[in-house]
Amino acid sequence: MEILRWIWRQLTSMRTALILLMMLGLASIPGSIFPQRNQNPMKVTDFVTHNPTLAHWLDKIQIFDVYSSPWFSAIYILLFISLIGCVLPRSIEHVKAIGKKPPLTPKFLDRMEGFAQLDRPTSGALDTAQLWFKKNRFRVRREAGSISAEKGYSRETGNLLFHLSLVLLLLAVAAGGLFGSKGEAILNVGDRFINTPTSYDNISFAKFQGEGDMAPFSLRVLDFKASYDPTTNAPTDYVLKVAAANPIGSKEVLKTIKVNSPLTYGSTKVYLQANGYSPVVAVRDKSGKLVFEGAVTFLPQDANLTSIGAIKLPDMVPQIGMVASFLPTADRSPKRGAFSAFPEVLDPRLLVSVWMGNLGLDSGVPQSVYRVDTSKMQRIGLKALGLGQIYNFGEGTLTFEGYKSWVNLQIVDDPGKIYALVGAILAILGLLISLFTRQRRIWIKVDDRVEIAGLAKNGVPGLDEELSSLRQALEKDER
Repeated sequence: MEILRWIWRQLTSMRTALILLMMLGLASIPGSIFPQRNQNPMKVTDFVTHNPTLAHWLDKIQIFDVYSSPWFSAIYILLFISLIGCVLPRSIEHVKAIGKKPPLTPKFLDRMEGFAQLDRPTSGALDTAQLWFKKNRFRVRREAGSISAEKGYSRETGNLLFHLSLVLLLLAVAAGGLFGSKGEAILNVGDRFINTPTSYDNISFAKFQGEGDMAPFSLRVLDFKASYDPTTNAPTDYVLKVAAANPIGSKEVLKTIKVNSPLTYGSTKVYLQANGYSPVVAVRDKSGKLVFEGAVTFLPQDANLTSIGAIKLPDMVPQIGMVASFLPTADRSPKRGAFSAFPEVLDPRLLVSVWMGNLGLDSGVPQSVYRVDTSKMQRIGLKALGLGQIYNFGEGTLTFEGYKSWVNLQIVDDPGKIYALVGAILAILGLLISLFTRQRRIWIKVDDRVEIAGLAKNGVPGLDEELSSLRQALEKDER
């Protein structure tokens, strides 16, 4: 039993809490270095493919699932228990002590800081001192022949508020990790999004979150406008107009989403995260039959939105794959080749490399929709197309019909976020109170003479000035 009490005392000490907090920070580092399965499973697969031996050992210690691993959870839970066990008893004792009077005046004041004896009559000294203490916001305890005064009691309040706020932050993070979800969806202008798992490009649920807990809303992308500085090419504003319905099927309402102004439904927020272009193409076979027509999402590669993508046509015989680049404002240099000189569409070009053969879609190995596996294919054409132009690549034709803007929406359901914000604000407030509150005690004793002394509990300067002010008030009263 004694050993259990010793373990509990060690666990609930502030030193242990600080060590665990440092360990939690260190344990989070692998999660920012290595890809995580719940965030980007494709990157994890790619890492395993290129580093099979290293990935095998990393997977054994759950480096690709850091935040749900037993060792990370153990540190998190121990930190939570340590803070609760350390702060809660202190908080209870502090609440009980709030209404108590200051401690009794020590018997020997000459052992205290700033001790002084005053050459003045003792009559009226305690009354004068009591008025001075009240004026300077001291709590006073008056006994026969002495006064014990104290102020700065809120320093301990601030200290406890800071640590209790850390507990609130831990609870908020835990709530987000257990009851939240996070996903992304790329939508072209004109597309409709319904908040169901099948509408996402990728989505991850917390342990106790399910499909039935998702906020019931839908969005229809009406327009997206990006503004750029013509001198620096830097973006100046992004504005997304959507028609939103909540719940699904209700009357749509016009909403505006900006980078720092998400659309909010309860604890679910819809963020505008990125943007780009989707060239609109039409592909026909040799007989003129339409094989494919629509917008194909391309991924930006630089700040000027030079974008790459892939057009896969598995239904053509033989199969056709096109590796393509979209240039919003086409330019060319001897060193860089073709590139976009400005992010806005001023002079668009579609560069396509046409490949014929086996796309490898039936191999069972997942492929990126933005890449073409050309390992079993033969290139049969290369062309740069302007808007409206048609390219005959032998097995059919490709028409560059236009383009659409796309936006990447990040939909986050984090029920603990508001509590995390409150916890952070309270933690800063508690820290400021703790750092800048002067905690001190001052005593005055009247026997055959008048004696004063004090004690600065947290070492903050200013006690000498207060004792000097009290001494002047007593001497002024004598006159």
